[in-house]
Amino acid sequence: MFPPETRILVADDMPTIRELVKNQLKGIGFKNVVEASDGEAAMNVLVSNQNAGTPIQLVVSDWNMPKMTGLELLKQVRASADWAQLPFVLLTSESERDQVTEAILAGVSQYLVKPFAAKVFEEKLKGVWAKHNPGK
Repeated sequence: MFPPETRILVADDMPTIRELVKNQLKGIGFKNVVEASDGEAAMNVLVSNQNAGTPIQLVVSDWNMPKMTGLELLKQVRASADWAQLPFVLLTSESERDQVTEAILAGVSQYLVKPFAAKVFEEKLKGVWAKHNPGK
C-alpha cells in the first residue's frame, strides 16, 4: 500500500466531493493531500510540485470537470516523461463501457464509479499500489 507520507492530488470541481475524498484518504492514514478544482488547476499543481522537488505521487481525479476533464488530464500526464508512470485514479458517475475502455487505453491505473464506499476506495488504492510497485 502507498506509504502514509505519499503526496496525493485530489482534483474535482465539486468542493464537497474533494472534501469527501480527502477525508477518506486521511481516514486511511494519508497525511499529504492537496486539492485542485479542475483539470487545468491539477496540471498546475503537478508542475509546481515537480519544480519544487516534491512531486505528486498519486492523482485521484474526477472525470467531468470544467477547463480540462479528468481524461484530458490523464492523457497530458501520460504524455509527459516525468509522469508517465504516475498512479492515476479516475472518479466518475459515468459507468458507460466505452468510457471505461477509453480511460484504460489512456493508461488509467484504476477507475472508480461514484458513489463509493471507503473500503472499496481503499481496496482500489491497494490495487493501484500493487500495479505500480510489483513485488513490493
